[in-house]
Amino acid sequence: MNFPVRKRTKARQSMNRPASLRVQMLREQALAYVFLAPSMLLFSIFMFYPMLKSVYLSLHSTSPAGQVAAFVGLDNFVTLLRSGLFFQGIQVTVLFALLTVPVGILLALVLAALTHTKLRGMRIFQFSFALPMVLSVGSSAVIWKFLFHPTLGMLNYWLSLVGIEPIPWLTSPDWALFSIAMMTIWMNLGFNYIVLSSGLQGIPEELYESAKIDGAGAMVTFWRISLPLLSPTIFFVVVVSIIGAFQSFAQINILTKGGPMNSTNVFVYSIYQEAFVNFRFGTGSAQALVLFSVIFLLTLIQFKWVEKKVHYQ
Repeated sequence: MNFPVRKRTKARQSMNRPASLRVQMLREQALAYVFLAPSMLLFSIFMFYPMLKSVYLSLHSTSPAGQVAAFVGLDNFVTLLRSGLFFQGIQVTVLFALLTVPVGILLALVLAALTHTKLRGMRIFQFSFALPMVLSVGSSAVIWKFLFHPTLGMLNYWLSLVGIEPIPWLTSPDWALFSIAMMTIWMNLGFNYIVLSSGLQGIPEELYESAKIDGAGAMVTFWRISLPLLSPTIFFVVVVSIIGAFQSFAQINILTKGGPMNSTNVFVYSIYQEAFVNFRFGTGSAQALVLFSVIFLLTLIQFKWVEKKVHYQ
């Protein structure tokens, strides 16, 4: 006599299970949004709002006091593209990236490979190579400003010991960008070294032991085993380094302020001058959006074609 009641009870329980699972999923999603709320608030204040404000200002002209004066549409972009300084800034920025990114990654890769051994005292070398990461850009720029001093700097003093004439590091248009690139390579060396060294440590030791058994030398092992398995890490460092090179500002502002003769006037410094020195926020915002588009396009190109040569397994 109790069988139908039990069947109805089981049927109700089975019908209530999807409802209870749905309620549990909604609670979990609500809890996730609660934890994400502080980060989303910070992103909205310091990232999303400035971006939307830049889009708004790029479509308007501003008064000498920086106030929005009139709607001009795409005139700011047209003026920017017709300006010779715009293409000069792009050229200087691309040259700066070519000077810093390949050399910085190659140098960090060589140092990571040389210190990947388990010899006694190797931790000291690893610590010394990672030290530049501790210093801020401002502190590093001030240190190198003393090193680049034409008469009191240590670099020209060391060159004089081997009979080389003093080099006008920051005062010559031929040497200024190279000098800042050299300082930037040293400044980014710590980050690149730590990332690449961590990637090397993630490669299984069994692969190296198998290569030794097969008679492979150090160079063959590095070229055939380490480099392919390190390609995801190298790809990450390349993407981050290119973005960082296109966004370089502090060291240029401290060392040369875009000079001499605009030889170090990279695109970001041009944006700074246009917006916060000349108070033309419209054209400055247009330049910022163009820079964002260039970096976004370069990143897409790298993920589209360069990532095909990355070995994830």
